[in-house]
Amino acid sequence: MTGFDEIRLTRLAKRAGCAAKHPPGFLLPLLGLLPPINDPNVLVGSATADDAAVYRLNDDLALVLTTDFFTPIVDRPWDFGRVAAANAMSDVYAMGGTPLAALSIVGFPDNLPAELLGEILRGAAEIASQAGACIVGGHTIKTEEPIFGLAVVGKIHPQRVLSNAGAVPGDLLILTKPLGLGIISTAAKNDQDPRRAIDEAIDVMTTLNRVGCELFVEQGAHALTDVTGFGLLGHLRNMTAASAVTAEVWSDSVPILPAARDYVAQGIAPGGTRANLKFLLDWVDFDSEITNEQKLLLSDAQTSGGLLAAVAPSAATEIQTRLVERGVTASIVGRIADAGNGRIHVASGR
Repeated sequence: MTGFDEIRLTRLAKRAGCAAKHPPGFLLPLLGLLPPINDPNVLVGSATADDAAVYRLNDDLALVLTTDFFTPIVDRPWDFGRVAAANAMSDVYAMGGTPLAALSIVGFPDNLPAELLGEILRGAAEIASQAGACIVGGHTIKTEEPIFGLAVVGKIHPQRVLSNAGAVPGDLLILTKPLGLGIISTAAKNDQDPRRAIDEAIDVMTTLNRVGCELFVEQGAHALTDVTGFGLLGHLRNMTAASAVTAEVWSDSVPILPAARDYVAQGIAPGGTRANLKFLLDWVDFDSEITNEQKLLLSDAQTSGGLLAAVAPSAATEIQTRLVERGVTASIVGRIADAGNGRIHVASGR
């Protein structure tokens, strides 16, 4: 017993993980107010709502820049640090990059033991080490709720950037982690997780997207993003809008954590998931047989979710097979349909 084992971190936060993010309907209009970026070395900025920024240093090297932080999504501080670090590293992987170094972003109440924060930092350092990166410093402030995350710097070749803006009609969509993390973490926070599904969810959230990134880069994916706070449909909407295409999702092909299906049927879903769905109703057409529970699952606010890639149809099966051979969940969940304005159609099956 360490003296803070009885402290449940999720009880200290009003909102958990990436479900604490402002919804896209709040953020996207604000991005439209920003002045245009005229620096030619900015290869990816805020205009396409991508996962990270990319800044070219020379013809052979560019930096990937991102930051991500949130309130506790799990109760154990070590796990909180691990999940937050994997989630922040994922934005670098979502651009096709390699993490190099990170700075900690910490908000910490002064009525909690310092050793608890030490456990959070230890968990984050473990995941950073798995990614081959170092946490080299950071900044702390006093807050009412615990907050933790990282600002990460990665590297990438300027000609190998995988933004969300490269999808083309005919591409197939591959997803590398199951959905339902937001629903399960909300159930656990509210003592409504009799299946202890949060343990499986933690395993998913602390798994780096490193292997998926390496294979998608190697196999020449056309577009890449990760599925986090805006849910599968929200991040796909960013991809289709940035690429000026439309897409179709096959609901029956999307992997879902089993407990999430049960819990959403009981009415359990985070506020961020419901806000995502409300926004997406202006962008997504659903087949009549798609239930509200399925809509929520496809909109579920993930924390440290999987990668979503648009790949040439001729390469999709081989990529899927190679991902599975290397222990990565990989499902072909839809396709890029036509040139267009970013709209998405959700069908029950292929």
